[in-house]
Amino acid sequence: MGEAWDRAEALSATALLNCLLREVAEAAGEDGGRPVYRLPATGRLLRVRAGRHPAGPELRTADGWRPLPLEALVDVVAAELTARTGVAGTELPAEIADSRDVLAALLEAREHAPPPADPYLRSEQALVAGHRHHPAPKARGGGPPESWLPYAPEAHTSFPLTLLAVRADLLAGEGDTAVLDRQYPDVPEGYRVLPAHPWQLALLGDLPAFHDGRLLRLGHTVEPAVPTASLRTVYLPEADLFLKFSLDVRITNDIRRLWRHDLRWLGPVDEVLRAVPEADVLSDRGHRTADLGGRDAYEALAVLVRDGFGTHLRPGLTPLLAAAVAEGYEGSPLAAPGLTADGALAWWEAYLRQVVPPVLHAYLRHGVVLECHLQNVLVAVDADGLPGQALFRDHEGVKLVEERHRELLRRHARPDAPGPGVDAAHGWERLVYCLVTNNLLEIAGAVAERHPELTPVLWARARAFLARWSAGHGDPAPLRELLAAAHIPGKTNLLLRWTGADGAAARYLPLPNPLRAQGAEVTDSSERRVPGP
Repeated sequence: MGEAWDRAEALSATALLNCLLREVAEAAGEDGGRPVYRLPATGRLLRVRAGRHPAGPELRTADGWRPLPLEALVDVVAAELTARTGVAGTELPAEIADSRDVLAALLEAREHAPPPADPYLRSEQALVAGHRHHPAPKARGGGPPESWLPYAPEAHTSFPLTLLAVRADLLAGEGDTAVLDRQYPDVPEGYRVLPAHPWQLALLGDLPAFHDGRLLRLGHTVEPAVPTASLRTVYLPEADLFLKFSLDVRITNDIRRLWRHDLRWLGPVDEVLRAVPEADVLSDRGHRTADLGGRDAYEALAVLVRDGFGTHLRPGLTPLLAAAVAEGYEGSPLAAPGLTADGALAWWEAYLRQVVPPVLHAYLRHGVVLECHLQNVLVAVDADGLPGQALFRDHEGVKLVEERHRELLRRHARPDAPGPGVDAAHGWERLVYCLVTNNLLEIAGAVAERHPELTPVLWARARAFLARWSAGHGDPAPLRELLAAAHIPGKTNLLLRWTGADGAAARYLPLPNPLRAQGAEVTDSSERRVPGP
């Protein structure tokens, strides 16, 4: 069907294999120089091409190894998961097909769309394959390409926002959103401005509030908004401002709405984060919406105001999305011509120095769990491409250790808004998943992909760095235990989607810990925790 389709099929198969081999399959030796895996519930054997991203799946049959195109691979996985969980997941196969179709459309669109000249924006729009350990990373809700392609960051798009006006007595929200009034001052008397994402408005359809004067359509912004990797967050370069919208589409695990119970906690979380000087966090300053009665419109029309780089970014540095660096793209510092193994190792050590200490300080000193996965970390590099700063974003995923923030959590508690509090053990597990499994493991993989000889050296240097940092900060027990642990947590995205569990109900399974001292015995645990339906 064409090169774009073939590549979309291959990328989709790799995403599914990444999940299957991490969450379900058991190693079963080699055949023909390729690793073989057993699917324990059905007893089937799979063979794949080894590498950072497995490919070319084959099924063992009586007549030998039979290649599995994506549709056949999905059938094999579906049979295994049904037998394993007792749940006949009906949504995921369609989501995988949709993700493949979206990928094909994106790859086709990128052939005719020049990337942004700005290095930061180019990194935000570089994630073609998406989350490498999610079975349907590019699903867009099953809509036709014309409904979502104009707003897709991977297609190098930018677009005007729709400007609405909400009757002043119906304006709702919390925090500081005055920048919206300064940015868009031309509003009829008695109304306040409310920017909206045009895709979300199309999804919502013809709201009654447009017919009775509660909402007005003012037109569109002059300055185009540039969609970032999260899809529903846009950057306004001239204003140096981020806006995050609700989007009633399932992206990876969740419908991407600004849920009211999360919005109510943004202020308290921001208050805590401002008291964490060691971490540079782009502030989610407040949100604005229209209170048209009921929860639905409040959430559906909400817009969140996030700091731009402004005073956060140190002079002479250029921010890049960490997820794009892990994925590899034209312009990545790891893809720089002439980057030697020594240079790549120096880059890795600089990355560790900038990213790891703020995360550890936030947790150990302040009881804050930053959601420091790749899509929420911006690594700012100097003129030579070396990391000189890390910026963190997105208060929605931040957790607070209950023992440290009991009074704040109690003061802001509401029956309809479960808070971000977690106990210390679960907070540390989440931090290790985000920092080590999702972030460092993928960045190290990107370095080693270009310089395979560095694989053991990368983790030896990371281990030494963490040991030095720990010794200089009282040798905290959680970090000491991490360096000795046989396993780190891996999120079960495949099982999560198969059973239809909410994204917040994440479960983890044990993965070999790359930070453990070389020579220590590390065995794969057979424990596999499955999220409930």
